[in-house]
Amino acid sequence: MNSKIDSQVRLGLTIVCCFFVLTCSGEKSSPSPILGLVSSAATDSASSDSASATGVSRAVAPSLGSSPYLVGAGIYDITGPAAEVGMMGFAESAQKTEGIYMRLWSRAYIIGDASKRVVFVSADLGMVFQSIKQAVSRKIALDAELSPYYNQANVLLSATHTHSGPGGYSHYFLYNATTSGFIKENFDVIVDGIYRSIKLAHQNLVPGNVYINQGNLTDASKNRSSVAYDKNPAAERSYYASNVDQTMTLLKLVAADGRELGLVNWFAVHPTNVGPTNKLIGGDNKGYASYLFEKSKGANYSASQTFVAAFAQSNSGDVTPNLWGPADGVNDYARQNIIGEKQFNKAQALYSSANTQLTGSIDFRHTFVNFSNLYVSSVGTTTCPAGMGASFSAGSVEDNAVSVDFFDEGTTVDSLDWNTNSADAFKSSFLGGALGVLWPASTSEAYKLCHAEKPVLIPTGVASFDGNPWTPPVIPVQIIKIGNLAVLAIPAEVSTMAGRRLRSLVKNVLENEYTVIAALSNSYTSYLTTREEYSSQQYEGASTQFGPNTLFGYEQEFGKLASALRNGSASPAGPPPADLTNNQATFQTGVVFDDVPLFKSFGNVVTQPSASYSSGATVSAVFWGGHPKNNMLIGSSFVDVEKQNGSTWTVVARDYDPSTTYKWQRDGVANSKINVSWKTASFPSGTYRIRHRGHWKSGWTGAISAYQGVTNNFTVQ
Repeated sequence: MNSKIDSQVRLGLTIVCCFFVLTCSGEKSSPSPILGLVSSAATDSASSDSASATGVSRAVAPSLGSSPYLVGAGIYDITGPAAEVGMMGFAESAQKTEGIYMRLWSRAYIIGDASKRVVFVSADLGMVFQSIKQAVSRKIALDAELSPYYNQANVLLSATHTHSGPGGYSHYFLYNATTSGFIKENFDVIVDGIYRSIKLAHQNLVPGNVYINQGNLTDASKNRSSVAYDKNPAAERSYYASNVDQTMTLLKLVAADGRELGLVNWFAVHPTNVGPTNKLIGGDNKGYASYLFEKSKGANYSASQTFVAAFAQSNSGDVTPNLWGPADGVNDYARQNIIGEKQFNKAQALYSSANTQLTGSIDFRHTFVNFSNLYVSSVGTTTCPAGMGASFSAGSVEDNAVSVDFFDEGTTVDSLDWNTNSADAFKSSFLGGALGVLWPASTSEAYKLCHAEKPVLIPTGVASFDGNPWTPPVIPVQIIKIGNLAVLAIPAEVSTMAGRRLRSLVKNVLENEYTVIAALSNSYTSYLTTREEYSSQQYEGASTQFGPNTLFGYEQEFGKLASALRNGSASPAGPPPADLTNNQATFQTGVVFDDVPLFKSFGNVVTQPSASYSSGATVSAVFWGGHPKNNMLIGSSFVDVEKQNGSTWTVVARDYDPSTTYKWQRDGVANSKINVSWKTASFPSGTYRIRHRGHWKSGWTGAISAYQGVTNNFTVQ
């Protein structure tokens, strides 16, 4: 999460307003039932039942035939509100959605053997918050078709970390601060879409094989925090050819009858080519790479069974795609395409040559750990209640050029610019008049000393909102094993070297051939760095919430899970995280009503395209429309480009295609202008038209009605 505090006053006012409404209005989101996350037919690895304790399903799996695995893939739309919702990633309160340049997707994969199954989901999200994992687990537990096989222990939810999606879907205060609180519409779309992608993958299960391949991609990333990386021991650094992980690990899923089902790969690079000035929803470089691969395989996003290609996230905490310097708001999309194409091309090469089969059993382990006070035996002390350091306010300046007003990266407790006056100025800006209520009056000396070099600026682990900490103290730790591959689910943005150490540890315990990091998984606790990197207090170290021993704690807990996998023993459930479903509220209002000018109708064209265009030109049109929040058109499209074929019209591009942009613009009090553009490059000559669809809300009855509008025909030559 690249937290930028460039517009301090604006941010402070946003949060003050949010706080005022949350505390004074008493408005709450509609409650969800508090349900057990594990059904009676599918217990997790902490069950007292010895068979279930190792994850064995009580349901009888279908026959594998001569294939080693059952394999299935599914994809579903998770594009949230395309207007007036704060975006997740850069923490810029002014960055609110205004349209779509690519839709967001949940891509799910299920792999199973005769007794166990695991689910891996890669979602086009900034983060997978704990709230999402809890809600998806509840939906699975209520589904009679899924609950015998899947639960929180064998389902791994990971985010690609796009910074171009709507936010407000966490249950913890810090992550909803710049989105004016909890946004239920977005939360519901994400949860339902992930659940439906898993359901599709389950229904698409067939006997098949999983192939693995690895290769290096050397020109798509660089280390944005080399000052911190260079603090690691020279001998350790000399073991690696680069200060970023350049390995792409790819799985190829093929049915026993030869059908290609999909792929998933892990490669470490931030999706931050598209910077904080952007207001259109999209998947950044990883979303673009997925789109390219899926289209190359003829994927049909409307079909229940289609090819699914996930470009998942790994240990990219200190890795930027911005080889040209920070995102500038001018070249962002072009640079996104370059980095996306590099990942796509490497994945194509690995996919076409993947002939090594994964072999061995399917297994998994999962536990919850309270990291706010975890005793770590290797260092003889504990982790700390969470806190964000002064350098957190600086953001990762390598990924955008926003100015910083308070602290620079590298601010430690011994820095000259760390002083009470500067800290108080930040606090006043950050929370304004809500300071006395939300911020603790003081923090203990023990708390400060626990964080060592970090001067705690935001004490998220001891600050409280509605009786709850600002960030999660209890986090999930999980390993899924697919034959001789282990996938480590880490609820943080993991630095290059921290990821290497964790991979090496688990690989040595399991003695398996392949190990990958699935970062930003199952929950979110900002960053994870090595102890050495932490000492320099760059942005990443300042955002390592649980203090200097955080990585040692992860090593301890992953070592326990790996040993349990190796020995076939159970893992403890651990303390369950709080369910904060009923503690959410928002400052955001819904759509009051939509209107159009006198003598106009919804869908009328304001600006028609020209009669003809040269191939490669960009076509533009403007419609009178409704607010996108009225209906997010999940599984559909706000924009269709249609090509004439004799007497019929064929859709050749929709709003999920990066050749189109759908942009919403408020015009007056309640009017909406819909600006559509389409890049004609790579499309054949012919006659085309553009269709826009949407919904409008009546100010008299509150009824929401569908509308459509179509432009005049135009030619591309």
